[in-house]
Amino acid sequence: MSRIPEGVRQRVRQRANHRCEYCLSHQDYVTTRLQIDHVIPLIHGGSDDEDNLGLACGGCNGHKWTKTEGIDPESEQRVPLFYPRLHTWQEHFAWGMDGAMMLGLTPIGRATIFALRMNEEPALTVRRNWVHAGWHPPKIS
Repeated sequence: MSRIPEGVRQRVRQRANHRCEYCLSHQDYVTTRLQIDHVIPLIHGGSDDEDNLGLACGGCNGHKWTKTEGIDPESEQRVPLFYPRLHTWQEHFAWGMDGAMMLGLTPIGRATIFALRMNEEPALTVRRNWVHAGWHPPKIS
């Protein structure tokens, strides 16, 4: 059984507008329930505090696992991964011309895309289908 109360889970979902806070996949378009993610994993000193919780799809959460840092493929430097409570999505990411490919605008964005494998073919195929259906890319406010 989860240690995170249902009320906290609901607030995390609402704060994220029912989207993965990494790749922006909406709950309506994925086949499994979006997961509560410890942005700083418990193993690295993170807590169950609401400010350390984010919403993630299974793909992003599964690849992130306990990572807090990644390698920027451009500079080959180790940098922190995107932290939804501290960073602004639009500052670090953008959508490519096709609306499916994620672009890293900063070392943090590039390292996060690489570490979470956000542009692997299965993700691109799904996003291309969402683009074709008119569901993607999402409007970012």
